[in-house]
Amino acid sequence: MSETMSSATSGIASGTALGTPAMPPGELEIAAILPRQPRTVSDTGLALPWLSTLVLKTLQMTGRAPLPLLSGKLRLSISVLREVLGAMTVDHQVEVAWSGDSDIDVHYQLTPIGQRAALDCLAQCPYVGPAPVTLDAYRAMVERQSLRRATFHQPGAHGARASSPAHRPLPAELAALLADDGHDPALRELLGVALHAQRPLLLHGPTGSGKTTLARSLARLLPGAVAVPYALLIGEHIVPFHDPLRHPAPLPLGRQQEERRSCDARWAICQRPLVHVGAELDASMLALHPDADSGLHHAPLQLQANNGILVLDDLGRGRVPVAELLAAWLGMLDGSPARLVAGGRGETLPFDAMLVFVTNLAPSSVFDPAFLRRIAYRVALGPLAEPHYRALLRRAGRLQGIDCDEAVIEHLVTRLHRGSGTPLLACYPHELLSRVRDFAGFAGTEPRLTIAALEQAWNSMCPSGSAPASCHVAGSEP
Repeated sequence: MSETMSSATSGIASGTALGTPAMPPGELEIAAILPRQPRTVSDTGLALPWLSTLVLKTLQMTGRAPLPLLSGKLRLSISVLREVLGAMTVDHQVEVAWSGDSDIDVHYQLTPIGQRAALDCLAQCPYVGPAPVTLDAYRAMVERQSLRRATFHQPGAHGARASSPAHRPLPAELAALLADDGHDPALRELLGVALHAQRPLLLHGPTGSGKTTLARSLARLLPGAVAVPYALLIGEHIVPFHDPLRHPAPLPLGRQQEERRSCDARWAICQRPLVHVGAELDASMLALHPDADSGLHHAPLQLQANNGILVLDDLGRGRVPVAELLAAWLGMLDGSPARLVAGGRGETLPFDAMLVFVTNLAPSSVFDPAFLRRIAYRVALGPLAEPHYRALLRRAGRLQGIDCDEAVIEHLVTRLHRGSGTPLLACYPHELLSRVRDFAGFAGTEPRLTIAALEQAWNSMCPSGSAPASCHVAGSEP
């Protein structure tokens, strides 16, 4: 399970990367990120039969449809669709149902032949949606957007690649991100170096020390926006790829619709991905695998994390041994070409994500020596120093709108923590204040941090008669 530290650094993926200049809505350079719009079937990289199949299934689902509607659903240009529909008309699969004065104002529908073909196509693959991007195009995009390179390249408005220096996290930015979390400068330096180098990072320490929150917060330092396909063609499978939770949108883009129309609409613009998985991790999540309910294939986690961060949390507590899950990644930890095999066809998939491992077990009990030796940076987290713990409590109070009287803070540190031998872990301030709010809400009163309210919250974390060390904090293991 994830750990609770403070609400300020939870939900990090929704934030804008530190160090990335703030831009007003619509100012993001869309054409510098997205490829040029395909004008012909050949430009899409897809075979005509593939596109015809998608059109058949889309018309079967929508019924009679105007050309702009088909363009929006398939994310293809009008010119590409005209080429596809022209061939399908010759094959008597579609026909013009209605046409207006404009050459765009045309409605298409399936013929009886097309309806039978559409049902056959849906039985083989139920996917209906944006046309996929080829694996070759995706590989090239991942390489251009990589943070492991000294510079990264992105296609311009006319397909030209313009290079610019890749932003690296600066010490001041990392210090600002972690300013109130009680981490010492040496720890921040290790984190900054790992981010700069995009090399594997291990966070380990007791439950409640803030490992998960810290791992997720690192995504805030990844620069800029990236292009992610809505769907990907892997072998013979169309794989839905874009996930709004893992690929959240960056700034609003409302003022550049004209520029967007010149770009390939099969790609979405998003923040650099943050993919986080805990003890539920199993081997199927790391491979291309079918979903029994939908009939579609799921993209591997590491593929969805490309050009971002992949956090593997709670390692050592899952059903499958870590060595069995990660054996194939040994070469990648050494910086070898990052390619993962997917499916029985042996398709190679790019892997370009920073790996962050998180565990509350001893690293030597989770990883074998060969794997552990290849994890470049290891950071141990534990109890906070007393001044940092007090500062974290004040910060949590500001975030929750609860004043923290110094006498109450002193009571917490000296009487409750020190008196019970409970370590000053980062999870406690936010959790205690949340419980103060819970009790006040139930009683219908305004939350106030008094000694009585603090002790009530403290005692609610411990079953009657149990030792303080076994107190339960929400979001952490018992």
